[in-house]
Amino acid sequence: MAAPPEPGVSAANPIEAAVVWLNDPLNWTNPGGILDRLGEHLSMSAAAVALGCLVAWPIGLWLGHRGRGGGLVVLVANLTLAVPTLALLTILPLTFLGFGRPSVVVALAVFAVPPLLANAYTGVRQADPEARDAARGMGFSGWQLLRRVELPLAVPYLAAGFRTAAVQVVATAALASFVNGGGLGQIIRAGFGLDIAAGGGQILAGGLLVAGLAVLVELVLALVERFVTPRPLRIGRRRASRRAADAVTGA
Repeated sequence: MAAPPEPGVSAANPIEAAVVWLNDPLNWTNPGGILDRLGEHLSMSAAAVALGCLVAWPIGLWLGHRGRGGGLVVLVANLTLAVPTLALLTILPLTFLGFGRPSVVVALAVFAVPPLLANAYTGVRQADPEARDAARGMGFSGWQLLRRVELPLAVPYLAAGFRTAAVQVVATAALASFVNGGGLGQIIRAGFGLDIAAGGGQILAGGLLVAGLAVLVELVLALVERFVTPRPLRIGRRRASRRAADAVTGA
């Protein structure tokens, strides 16, 4: 477990208490410390995003290839976004999944589905119609068209959806501590188990760790998204974003 906060650090200065708590090596290396909780947080977040990809990507790519189901994609995305993750974390442990990691992974995967599904569908639908017609003229079957033309052109959209889903899941996984799922949220929960004078710094430190991890994931995946997006597409998307911003501001 993490070491208790040092005595003498006032609750009136939680920032100083958080710095002291983070600078204590025992809080990093002890069993149940930051490194252990970080590993739990990353593993269940990765499992949830992977499960979301297995469910959302095949459906989104298939519906986009068929050119149908846009309304269904919007409906599923809205329904899954409307269900609070905390409610799922409360309900799923009462099923056969039980308390612990499996119910957390399933709940977070549901939360990851909307951006993965929507971007997979949009990515295929945004494929160049002329490229589709040329492929059909060369005798490509529907599967070959999807695999060799539409899917490569959809990769930047898949990367964008993956980035959004991963950041959302990493930030939300802190709630796993409510159902004994572990992760960095356990540090925050343990701080709330103390009085505010003793646990305020630990609560703030846990929140900073979760926020910092989410920002780091965002930056890393932003670089990955840029890497997998061809330069002409990056320029086109920036121009489209600027046009959209000008339309909103009335410029």
